[in-house]
Amino acid sequence: PGAVLGVVMVQLYLLLDCVDGEVARWKKQYSLGGVYLDRVGAYLCDAAVLAGFGLRAADLWGPGRIDWLWAFLGTLAALGAILIKAETDLVGVARHQGGLPPVQESAAEPRSSGMALARRAAAALKFHRLILGIEASLLILVLAIGDHIRGDLFLSRLGVAVLAGIALLQTVLHLVSILVSSRLR
Repeated sequence: PGAVLGVVMVQLYLLLDCVDGEVARWKKQYSLGGVYLDRVGAYLCDAAVLAGFGLRAADLWGPGRIDWLWAFLGTLAALGAILIKAETDLVGVARHQGGLPPVQESAAEPRSSGMALARRAAAALKFHRLILGIEASLLILVLAIGDHIRGDLFLSRLGVAVLAGIALLQTVLHLVSILVSSRLR
């Protein structure tokens, strides 16, 4: 039930986020506060899904002993998801504080051919999308159904470990990608 509720809540968030944007465009009402709150909602959604998944894998609501390792790994995945978004947002902050104009899309291209190839490979695999709230909630639902059939939490625990690994790897790779691109120049 928790996984189903998670998917429903993420889909409701997505619907409200889209409707809010369309209404703002229709009424021609834009504000920095709206942009800011949109980013806060995106950060919160991704982090809540991953942290909640860790709590599920820890068996927080089960009859047995709580295994906090899984809650820690879920929190680690949530932190990674937030850091990736922050790394992107901080490019704009750094440029603004350095007196530079907003970054152009072309600046995201790596300057070396090896990094460009690695970036294309990562983009083709799309593994980084698994730590986003929408995709993660659907994966969690599939794993929860599998756990229900198996009668244990093996698949959820495996999923938490994999998502924590992806989040950590992606955080480092994203940081390197920013530093070797022209975004901060």
